[in-house]
Amino acid sequence: MTYLQLTAGLVLLLASGEFLVRGAVGVARAVGISPLFIGLTLVGFGTSAPELVASLIAAFREAPGIAVGNVVGSNIANILLILGATAAIAPIAVVRQEFHRDALALAVATVIGVAVILLGRLDRAYGVAMIALLSGYIALTYVTEKRTHDAEAVMHEQEAALHTPRAAGPWRPLSIAAAALAGVVLGARLLVDASIVLAREFGVSESVIGLTIVAVGTSLPELAVSAIAALRGQGSVAVGNIVGSNIYNLLFILGATALVHPIAVPVEIAGFDAWVMAGITALLLVAMLRGRTIGRGTGGMLLAAYGCYCWVTMT
Repeated sequence: MTYLQLTAGLVLLLASGEFLVRGAVGVARAVGISPLFIGLTLVGFGTSAPELVASLIAAFREAPGIAVGNVVGSNIANILLILGATAAIAPIAVVRQEFHRDALALAVATVIGVAVILLGRLDRAYGVAMIALLSGYIALTYVTEKRTHDAEAVMHEQEAALHTPRAAGPWRPLSIAAAALAGVVLGARLLVDASIVLAREFGVSESVIGLTIVAVGTSLPELAVSAIAALRGQGSVAVGNIVGSNIYNLLFILGATALVHPIAVPVEIAGFDAWVMAGITALLLVAMLRGRTIGRGTGGMLLAAYGCYCWVTMT
């Protein structure tokens, strides 16, 4: 029964996560919100919705290992698993001019996220500061990109276009978004509850489950979006989807969790996994700023590295 519940949760998150973004983008486009603003806000919030709901549910279940592990593990999975699988499907050409601000934002978000994790507790003051920082970054980026309409602005508009549904008018997308949101909540609840049971049955820590099973489950929508973008030859959109998700995970998901339900950070995550996240994020930033193409060989190495990380985490 537990495995059935886990599978149902994963399937619901995969399907509902993408439909939630499409529905929200459809409503926004129907009421005249600009593609640039949609790409900066709704796409990031929507693709991070599974992580948000899962971490909040875990926090209220008094399972900090799953709540924090989900965020750290999702960022690791986004780079090693999602980016690796996407590059294995189709090589990704990274244009460095499209990532100047986002690369800096990811670097700052990672430093802040690691610092908060090392402090050992997610408190409301940290939550307010992290959400305020994200809000300020979004506002500054929107004003800057609207004025200059540079390569990064075009990339964010392409992100919005990738999620835009064909249906016109706000009512059908609104219905889709509402149903998808319910699916995300139910899927996250099933996934978290099943993960807690599995951790107890197999005698492993909740942190391990949060860093692996829950993190991969909540990252599945990013895999679908990045793979589609790569197949369409929009490599920067695929990378931008991952970068944006990681920024939102660190500032919004951790921040919202701290604000709603403060929790302690498991020692094992602060001592090892946070540093793994920081290290692979630094490697991604180097690749972005140097404009390197991420080919199938590199994709295979990223997947192998993720397999090694999971093996080390579970042993």
